[in-house]
Amino acid sequence: MNRSGILMDIPGLGTREIRIIVSDYTGTLSCGGRLVPGVREKLVTLLGLVDIRVVSSDSFGTADEELAGIVKPDILSTNRHDAEKQDYVKEFELKHVAAFGNGNNDRLLLKAVKEGGGLAIAVDNGEGCAVDALINAHLFVVGAANALNLLLEPRGCKATLRF
Repeated sequence: MNRSGILMDIPGLGTREIRIIVSDYTGTLSCGGRLVPGVREKLVTLLGLVDIRVVSSDSFGTADEELAGIVKPDILSTNRHDAEKQDYVKEFELKHVAAFGNGNNDRLLLKAVKEGGGLAIAVDNGEGCAVDALINAHLFVVGAANALNLLLEPRGCKATLRF
């Protein structure tokens, strides 16, 4: 990667150098299969700083179309999407990952990143957020644009996670 990354100083967690975003699509970046307002612009801005990977079950079959021009999503192929997402993220140096998810099938992704020293964020765009996703995240944010904005303005994360 030849992008600059994002340096975050988070009370209780220490300094994080985020180099890659790994996100679910359905319910995390989208609602009803469509990107929520503001997400496209945030992703384009973040592409100048970090690598972005989207890994999804793509329940609505719209991820390719909605993310066109930004990132090619990796669509899952097995019936164990939680384990498949966990294996997917373990290909990266977890301490440099910011992960976003909302569903039960994101819980192991979030857990792996949290335990690996990265930043795990549970998101709700109106379709709900599974309790297991919440338990395995560092924080919960309403709205994908708000969640992505934490990387663009790291002081928000600092204020939320301070003791």
